[in-house]
Amino acid sequence: AGLMAGRAMLFSLRSLFILCGLLAAALGDAAQFDPYKTLGVTGSASQAEIKKVYKRLAKEWHPDKNKNPEAEDMFIKITKSYEILSSEEKRANYDRYGQTDDTQPYGHRGFRHFHDNFYFDESFFNFPFNSKSGRDSADSKYTLHFNQYVNEVVPDSFKRPYLVKITSDWCFSCIHIEPVWKEAVQELEPLGVGIGVVDVGYERRLANHLGAHRTPSILGVLNGKVTFFHYAVVKEHLLQFVEDLLPQRLVEKVTDRNDRDFLKSWHEVNKPHVLLFDQVAEVPLLYKLTAFAYKDYVQFGYVDQGLSETANLLKQYNINTYAPTMLVFKENTDKPADIIQAKGMKKQIIDEFISNNKFLLAPRLVNQKVFDELCPVKQFHRRRKYCVLLITGEEETFVPGNKAFLSLASANTNEVLRFAYVYQRQQQPLCAVLLKNRDSTPPQVVILERRNGAGKVLYKPVLGGWNGSEEDKHRLLEELERLQKDPSILTHDATLPELNNEFASMFLIRWIYTAYDYLSEIIDDLLHNNWQVHICIHLREMMPLLSLIFSALFILFGTVIIQAFSDSSEEKQSKPKAKDAAKTENGSPNTTNTSSRPPKKNFVEVTELTDITYTSNLVKLRPGHINVVLVLTDATKNILLSKFAKEVYSFTGSLTLHFSFLNVDKHSEWMATLLEYAQDAMQIDMDEEEGGNRKTDYTGYVLALNGHKKYLCLFKPVYTGEDADGKLEEDTGSSRSRSGSKDDHQHRKSTSRSRSTTLQIHHKLDRLGLWMERLMEGTLPRYYIPAWPGLDKITVNK
Repeated sequence: AGLMAGRAMLFSLRSLFILCGLLAAALGDAAQFDPYKTLGVTGSASQAEIKKVYKRLAKEWHPDKNKNPEAEDMFIKITKSYEILSSEEKRANYDRYGQTDDTQPYGHRGFRHFHDNFYFDESFFNFPFNSKSGRDSADSKYTLHFNQYVNEVVPDSFKRPYLVKITSDWCFSCIHIEPVWKEAVQELEPLGVGIGVVDVGYERRLANHLGAHRTPSILGVLNGKVTFFHYAVVKEHLLQFVEDLLPQRLVEKVTDRNDRDFLKSWHEVNKPHVLLFDQVAEVPLLYKLTAFAYKDYVQFGYVDQGLSETANLLKQYNINTYAPTMLVFKENTDKPADIIQAKGMKKQIIDEFISNNKFLLAPRLVNQKVFDELCPVKQFHRRRKYCVLLITGEEETFVPGNKAFLSLASANTNEVLRFAYVYQRQQQPLCAVLLKNRDSTPPQVVILERRNGAGKVLYKPVLGGWNGSEEDKHRLLEELERLQKDPSILTHDATLPELNNEFASMFLIRWIYTAYDYLSEIIDDLLHNNWQVHICIHLREMMPLLSLIFSALFILFGTVIIQAFSDSSEEKQSKPKAKDAAKTENGSPNTTNTSSRPPKKNFVEVTELTDITYTSNLVKLRPGHINVVLVLTDATKNILLSKFAKEVYSFTGSLTLHFSFLNVDKHSEWMATLLEYAQDAMQIDMDEEEGGNRKTDYTGYVLALNGHKKYLCLFKPVYTGEDADGKLEEDTGSSRSRSGSKDDHQHRKSTSRSRSTTLQIHHKLDRLGLWMERLMEGTLPRYYIPAWPGLDKITVNK
């Protein structure tokens, strides 16, 4: 016991000696620190002179440019000196007492020398300031872990930006930026900016994932993209950094000259419009953040009350110039549908205001996302919603009826009823189901209730069509009144297909805007900042693009060219069977609609995903690009590739989509590893085989893989066709005696299991086109993974 006590005492003395050495070295640096000498200015220097000298020295000593071993220490001293001398209060405090307001000594040179000569693990020491319990309580609530970042922060960054600080317990420089960081957090968090802190000592994996290799570091995350902060750590720079993360053109400047054009675009964009009135010349950050959060629902405009060009708008809407005002306009552009005015316009007030006005009074169903939110699936009786849907057209002859329907929707005060309309030409599959086997043609009103997420609805067409007459209105109101008393009047049921995305053609325009924003950011950095440093930074960011170009040249010679409209002999044999099956079931030929979009070329390029193409086609895929991968086997290769080419043919014009196939016979280990990483996606049906064994069949699965952001979207095969042979077998089985022998039962089970016909395989990708529409729209569930499976998982053992 005495020996153990002696060892413990010796260890404590050694630890104390090390700590005293660190503090003595740090205190020695602090005693020599003089902000005036560091910047080389006199005590009477003006703010303009100090700022000019600071910019020159910051460029000269920036660690990314200056390779001197002392550059990092000097750069931190310069930044700290400017922070003190640029603040009148801190400068006066230093002039009077010769001290800064920091309680900890500046610099980390003594610590750094120690670290260079002795290797140790930071977690080995357990002093109070190096433990979780001793860490800053203000930072502890923002601490990020790897899984939390991947599963929560990255998806949420598509609604709001995140500001993340990389720090560690032994980083003395981190102490000096702490006051500025706290000020920035206190101002940004109430505006809706997400805050995160990564402690390298506990989350080194996450720090490496973010690309942060030094402390302290500050970075921003928006739309899953990481951007590093490279300027002096002052509050104004941090606020500007967050604002620069946001896309441009989020909020349009509105004056007396363009207010009509802005408000009348509601029909084209299918969104309400919000006008923000304030007295400042630039759009406040709070409004920009709000516009980003609700960019999919509302169009935002900003009116500067101080301009003479906005005087008519202020007079027209009787705006009180002493308080910020928000007006929301829907179909009526002459009168706002709602208004809010408050001197202290807080985020909570704005969010509630926008959430209550996310949709027009009678919006157009332009995609599945709008349909899901406007007409949600019934969960229980009190929350049921009925959708009053007008099926109409875009031609002039339909305008009077459309206006009458809008007038009826404007007068509705019942929260249970939701009014909407669709254009038959744009949503043919949906309209075909609701008007099936009926003589009625558009315009037609249908009342429906959604029963589950698979598309099942109960509905009732309103007899007599819809022309907008008073008789039509009276008939519809009578039906709605009956519905409130007796929901069972919805006597028809159907399964609705997914809606087409009418705004899919806008994807290229959005991509051009994004590219323009990116180039503008680079040019601005080159013109106003340390151009050599930023050239290096942007070259690093463009490395995936260069890698993609060289990889494309390599892959070009191994590309599989599939003729989109050349049917194989097996496929030709399957078509008569499909028609016969449809006649057997419905008594009429199958009238399934195909894509009506005109082809741009007569082939689809599909590359096999192997160990050779794995890195270029996935791991180092350019940011913003997606590889759509079809999973097949040797036996199903020809049939599925031909069907796959037809389903994705309409999307080959997109520059961000790539198409590949994966042979699961060769790479089953990679497929299993990938879906093991994304366990949330693995709600996969198992095919039960003889003996109780269960086997996962991946054939016909399609993966949309985003290599840069490390997420996947999953398409599971949906069989929607009818198998003539299967129908015959079922009918034959039902005509036999129910007391058949066990051998007959086993024979039927074996026959059914072996009936993997060409038609069944061909129909596995029936709904892939609709899934691709949702992929382009960005509404598919995303399953984030920590890392792509290693190259060894896809390499075939020879």
